[in-house]
Amino acid sequence: MAKIKITQIKSRIKCPAVQKRTLDALGLRKMHHSVVKEDTPDIMGMVNAVRHLVEVTNA
Repeated sequence: MAKIKITQIKSRIKCPAVQKRTLDALGLRKMHHSVVKEDTPDIMGMVNAVRHLVEVTNA
């Protein structure tokens, strides 16, 4: 399965609680923190919900 690198590029301050919990579920805790995840529909759905806060690249 393909891997993707997810990096938080914007602050979570003033974001709705749902988006903060989504960032937590992805493993993103602070600005410019990156995680590598499998490219699954579940992960892509979470990334889509916070697409304005993160940047996605191939790992």
